[in-house]
Amino acid sequence: MIPVTKPYLPQIKEYDSYINSIWERQWLTNNGPLVNELELRLKRYLNLDHMLYISNGTMALQIAIKALGLQGDIITTPFSYVATTSSIVWEGCNPVFVDIKPGTFNINPANIEAAITPETSAILATHVFGVPCNIDAIQDIAARHGLKVIYDAAHCFGVKYKGRSVFEYGDISTTSFHATKLFHTVEGGAVFTQCPELLKKMAFIRNFGHNGPDDFAELGINGKNSEFHAAMGLCNLNHIDEILSKRKELYLHYREILSGLDVSFQELNDERDYNFAYFPVLFASEALMLRCMEVLAQEKIYCRRYFYPSLATLPYVSKPSLPVCESVVKRVVCLPLYHTLTSSDTEMIARIMLRTQNYASSAVISASPETILLEKEIATILSDSKINL
Repeated sequence: MIPVTKPYLPQIKEYDSYINSIWERQWLTNNGPLVNELELRLKRYLNLDHMLYISNGTMALQIAIKALGLQGDIITTPFSYVATTSSIVWEGCNPVFVDIKPGTFNINPANIEAAITPETSAILATHVFGVPCNIDAIQDIAARHGLKVIYDAAHCFGVKYKGRSVFEYGDISTTSFHATKLFHTVEGGAVFTQCPELLKKMAFIRNFGHNGPDDFAELGINGKNSEFHAAMGLCNLNHIDEILSKRKELYLHYREILSGLDVSFQELNDERDYNFAYFPVLFASEALMLRCMEVLAQEKIYCRRYFYPSLATLPYVSKPSLPVCESVVKRVVCLPLYHTLTSSDTEMIARIMLRTQNYASSAVISASPETILLEKEIATILSDSKINL
């Protein structure tokens, strides 16, 4: 079986060395020494001054919104994971969606200004699949209208923008260290800011608002993380350069071997500063995408429609017309990409997709019942033929 992703796991002996130290200290959570060590090493690796290790990426977004005191409308993207939108709603604000750019899949700055009203307090933009937004344009708009900026940088570990960590931008940037991410702590996330006072406020919020055992400086929540999670992060950080290098190798190989497929690829700002976290492909049609996914699944190769559906279709938000996003979500899929995937695996995936396209090239792709039946018949023929790969 080839899943869409696999977490990187260090040698068990490496992890055990940290676990044994936790047993010896019996300090399991509450800002323990491994949490502090992880924060220090991450700041050093990423060349950052300020960060806080958080329980997860969703909590990071919620803390960011709370720390900035946001109210009213927050302009955001419809093409992201559900946590981007649900965090806005959870914190009592209203997500206002604007359309995305077709090449990068990021929020389109050209659409932001028209959506600003007296009720707008901030822009929350996602660096989709680790490709940075047009940060300069977003910051210019925010500065002219007095808006705060939060970046959902969940996919961005190791990514740079104009020579600096992408985490440095915005009033607050957040990320995820979930097990599906290329750098993970099983569960986890972080908040980043250039403002020391804002960092201090978020540190209080992360720990119930505690300012000592019997004093509370802020309204807070339990956003801390444990020594066990920090231990996994410390192990994985030892191998991060190897992980990034392998991802790049597989990504570029995919681009080469899929050149004959009727798809387009996400536009990268600068290949040197990208982390190759995902391999999304945008098909010419939804029908061809679904056909390829079905045939791959028959061979136990699993892709993911990511992100799908549009966040503007959630039951608890308004539903504007966003033609670019609506088109992209129907046709985009992420192919398997992880550190133990091999070049042979990617070549097999490419051959199956190319052959599926060739089998379908003479068929008229439509949404009619006759075509749907034809697509199922083609997939069955391909499966029964046991294609010699």
